[in-house]
Amino acid sequence: MRKRETPYEMEVKFYLQDKLSYENRLRSIGARMERVRTHELNYRFDTPDMHLSREHRVLRLRQDTATILTYKGPAHTQSDISVRPEIEFEVSDFAAARQLLEALGYKESVRYEKWRTIYTLDDLEITLDEMPFGIFTEIEGQDVRAIQQAAVNLALNWSARITSSYMVLFDGVRKKKNLNIRDLTFEDFRGVNVSPDDMDLKPADIPLYY
Repeated sequence: MRKRETPYEMEVKFYLQDKLSYENRLRSIGARMERVRTHELNYRFDTPDMHLSREHRVLRLRQDTATILTYKGPAHTQSDISVRPEIEFEVSDFAAARQLLEALGYKESVRYEKWRTIYTLDDLEITLDEMPFGIFTEIEGQDVRAIQQAAVNLALNWSARITSSYMVLFDGVRKKKNLNIRDLTFEDFRGVNVSPDDMDLKPADIPLYY
């Protein structure tokens, strides 16, 4: 039997300051809304000694319109974008999936949430993510040049691109603002003002597009 190759996630993120203008730009270049604004709740699992995190691997159970189990391997940067192996599939029962992970010795290490709107443009998936600490967009596909060209067409500053995960950004915010919280939730960030400087980022949508 021929061995099946592990698929790879190829993506880049940008921090946004003007959500409405960005959505207008998406529509103006022909992007189609694939999924309306939907709440996502993610549960990340690890061994008690955080072995997966130390190896930069991710085991995640996500709830949105479905229940999705995801494994991600360590990321590396290729042609200015983040590339990492990813195995992802839908499961029918969230509670049973959680019980399975716990029976295998994994424990919930962190939970995080977002509001995500999904667009497609040719072979690209472009998401608009409302995180507890700001607004971001991700451009994902299998062609680096197509990802770069989409960023240009969306008037995004390529030099402001982000290849770090949301959890890496979260760790940076916790340290910068001395936050004693485990989870990246809107409730935990209620009343917490997070600036781009707190994440060592700059908005990619400057100047504003109208």
